[in-house]
Amino acid sequence: MSTVLVVNSGSSSFKYQLIDMDTEQMLATGLVERIGESAGHAVHTIPEDDVPSADRTDAPQTSERDLPIPDHTAGFRVMLDAFEANGPSLTRHPLRAIGHRVVHGGKRFFEPTPITNLVKINIEELAELAPLHNPANLQGIEAAQKAFPDVPHVAVFDTAFHQTLAPAAYSYAIDAALAEKHRVRKYGFHGTSHKFVSEEAAAFLGRPLADLNQIVLHLGNGASATAVSGGRSVETSMGLTPLEGLVMGTRSGDIDPAVLIHLHRRTGMSFDDIDTLLNRKSGLLGMAGANDMRDVLSRSAAGDEKATVAFDVYVHRLKGYVGNYLAQLGRVDVITFTAGVGENSAPVRAAALSGLEAFGIRLDPERNEEKSREARRISTDDSDVAVLVIPTNEELEIARQTMSVV
Repeated sequence: MSTVLVVNSGSSSFKYQLIDMDTEQMLATGLVERIGESAGHAVHTIPEDDVPSADRTDAPQTSERDLPIPDHTAGFRVMLDAFEANGPSLTRHPLRAIGHRVVHGGKRFFEPTPITNLVKINIEELAELAPLHNPANLQGIEAAQKAFPDVPHVAVFDTAFHQTLAPAAYSYAIDAALAEKHRVRKYGFHGTSHKFVSEEAAAFLGRPLADLNQIVLHLGNGASATAVSGGRSVETSMGLTPLEGLVMGTRSGDIDPAVLIHLHRRTGMSFDDIDTLLNRKSGLLGMAGANDMRDVLSRSAAGDEKATVAFDVYVHRLKGYVGNYLAQLGRVDVITFTAGVGENSAPVRAAALSGLEAFGIRLDPERNEEKSREARRISTDDSDVAVLVIPTNEELEIARQTMSVV
């Protein structure tokens, strides 16, 4: 059995999955959180149907612990204790490799990369482009290397899939020398999800990836759109940071940069204040007081005008990007919705594609309303453009990319 442990580390938490790469089945998943606080919390879950009985103990399939977890190194010890107590056994399923999600690879990293000391130095240097993410990713890498010193570690970068963008797509219209010196350009994010979903869409349709023009809409609390031609990202909505593009749960998405100057001049808001405003207090939360689309829809149905406007702005921006990518690609074969909102919100899907029938996009209302956790078609049989819902699986994509280099 070839098993890969996938780690997604934040500043005060990390998530993990153990995946059997022979079957691509998830063997265990877990979360270690509240790292550095007085009381940490850890959850370890074994899917009921995926683990042989030999790998189970009498412990419940989901186990939880509350205990002090002073740092990420201690967090990995807690994780190892959970595997030992609850399974599956890492002795019976020795790790082939560990794959780490790293948010920002700049323009240096365009493929999965075995982690060396030089790679860690580069990840740390790129932290200026992702100060909330890269340092935390690096903490997880170093803690994992202490826990598993003899296992290959691989970095998989969110930005890598978008390194195929042309200069016309990734360049900002500012002073070229200034942009080059300070690495100001569009990088794009959610790359592992967009890559996974575009490949799954081709497989679902039974068509070669190289023949398809696609629009992938990753709609979660963070949201992004990508135009994919022949399996290559050619345009994407997020930019230098994950702030650009679509309206999100707490992020503003696209905004006139002069708004920031105006707020600074009129209110005295500092750059940190504006950063907090745009990243944590804007989007659906800022407009409707709720960052969860289900709450926004519920409030709108109850007559909350702010929630209705928030939904309309969200869909207006989303439809604008669909139209943009229709023009950029020239021909679109498939549009795919994914992530929490994309997979589960029929009203968002219907509103985003409403009125686009002239472009060969025809949604089937009954298919769109069906509840399912499986990949499915929600367009009519005679729609020129196939519209799909495909659950994303970034952990599996990270595991696949990790295996490709070990």
